[in-house]
Amino acid sequence: MNRPWTADLGDGLYRNPVLNADWSDPDVVRVGEDCYLTASSFGRAPGLPLLHSRDLVNWTLVGHALDRVGPAGDACPPRHDAGVWAPSLRHHAGRFWIFWGDPDHGVQQISAESIEGPWSAPHLLKAGRGLIDACPLWDEETGEAYLVHAWAKSRSGIKNRLTGHRMSADGRELLDEGRTLVDGDRIPGWFTLEGPKLYRHDGYFWIFAPAGGVETGWQGAFRSRDFFGPYEERVVLAQGRTDVNGPHQGGWVRTAAGEDWFLHFQARGAYGRVVHLQPMRWDADGWPVIGDAGEPVATHPKPAAPEQPVAAPAVDDAFPGGAYGKQWQWTAAPRSDWWTEHAGDGLRLTCVRTADAHDLRLLPSVLVQRLPAEEFAVEVDLALHSDEPGAKAGLAVLGDAFCWIGLEAGADGTPRLVHRYAEGVAESERDAAEARASPGGRARLRIEVTAGARCRFLADTGDGFRPSGLVFAATPWRWVAALLGLFATAPAGSGPAGTATFTAFRATP
Repeated sequence: MNRPWTADLGDGLYRNPVLNADWSDPDVVRVGEDCYLTASSFGRAPGLPLLHSRDLVNWTLVGHALDRVGPAGDACPPRHDAGVWAPSLRHHAGRFWIFWGDPDHGVQQISAESIEGPWSAPHLLKAGRGLIDACPLWDEETGEAYLVHAWAKSRSGIKNRLTGHRMSADGRELLDEGRTLVDGDRIPGWFTLEGPKLYRHDGYFWIFAPAGGVETGWQGAFRSRDFFGPYEERVVLAQGRTDVNGPHQGGWVRTAAGEDWFLHFQARGAYGRVVHLQPMRWDADGWPVIGDAGEPVATHPKPAAPEQPVAAPAVDDAFPGGAYGKQWQWTAAPRSDWWTEHAGDGLRLTCVRTADAHDLRLLPSVLVQRLPAEEFAVEVDLALHSDEPGAKAGLAVLGDAFCWIGLEAGADGTPRLVHRYAEGVAESERDAAEARASPGGRARLRIEVTAGARCRFLADTGDGFRPSGLVFAATPWRWVAALLGLFATAPAGSGPAGTATFTAFRATP
């Protein structure tokens, strides 16, 4: 396997980030010697990714907990500002639990006996707009259960506030109207307080919550002897003298060896919110100290844990039997007729008829995965099986702006290589380079990504790789990272429009 990035340095040390891709708003839980992590998935499907590790450094993607996002019909077209925001992952009473805030519907929860599922259907615990970043707590000392959540001003008009409830033990009902636990407007200098994680430790209720904004913020900790407060606060992680901007919003985990660690994100533009691992200890006054005296570490000795092979979430895919790997998601809830499983290898996508083929940002039928590192290259083989004029398929970098290279059937049905892009303010794509002939309707496509998410597109139509067009600077999609995408479309109309087959998707450093 080619790994564009691995965090395990092989000498007992690790480097940050431990997950060098857009695993936004991570939360973590340990069960026995196994650690599990989930992250925001917004409107993509399947949602709620599930990662596994035994040492908090080497992670593999083991599946997803959510088949589709929101009520039927809500996820099409793509909504990259909606869906699953900042989930919390817990283990209680022999079950895994995930709570999250859907900013358009309210606080949702699901549970399962095994991390592999089956997961229960989403249960709406608290309805309302702007309810985000939900986290439960089952207090083993008292048997009581609680919930805390934050607010999205874009939906509710409220922000910088954390609200708490008593909750039924089965996690299906709130037992009161809720009260403000922490009002960030009352703390000098604090703003955009969100992303709370709720814990019990040393006789205190603890809320770990970030503030200060995604790009420039810090990690706060709040404690109180009573769940409903009052809470005292402290900044426990900030950029300081490092180059890790805005280090915050994640989860605390205690390993089987008794060590404390904190996983959090760093917002890195088009690369998204990459995940760092920080050592954590408690000072003489009982407050957490994260990183190196409150500043992020770049390298550090690995946690004391069972030996684990060097690993990272998969990127490569041979599409065995026409199936795609767990690393792929659709930009919205998929339909089963968008692809066809078959004998042999290769992903066979239907050329989906749509009036929106001019703008990949509008399409739910784009299969995407995260940028796997700061610098890497990806390649894929493409064959277009269509003579429908305007039918096309390709390899894309998708964000607020997008760019793709691939094959299109011309007016006479003859396939040709095309390269197109659209800037953020554009409503339709344009040519990035002149079209050229593609003998046999086949091409090898390549994207080379260098620092700053600068993307060079290349193609081989039988005479070796040749660069195409100018360098494209990838951009995030609102607060979602840029994504790699595969797609096949055709102009609106009736009847089948053909298919496209992608084979041997591969990433290299």
